[in-house]
Amino acid sequence: MFYTYILASQRNGTLYTGSTDNLAKRLFEHREKIRRGFTAKYGVDKLVWFEAFELRENAFRRERRIKEWRRAWKLRLIEEMNPDWRDLGDDLNNLLGI
Repeated sequence: MFYTYILASQRNGTLYTGSTDNLAKRLFEHREKIRRGFTAKYGVDKLVWFEAFELRENAFRRERRIKEWRRAWKLRLIEEMNPDWRDLGDDLNNLLGI
């Protein structure tokens, strides 16, 4: 599986959109600041939304579309799936069926 995901620093905080083939590993990298960059600099490490795809190309395409969206649209997308802005990473294995 491949995933498009959105991380947040806090509710209505700084957002980051990405895609990966291993969501648990990538979330760990964000949280531990293994890669220097935007998420490490701004403390963006709470998984607030994700979507699964069978093909890498589809996940990447969805990531690129979301990155072009207005902030209000991203907030609406998050709140449709996760109205309380819960950190989905806390239950990621259950959510992914692992």
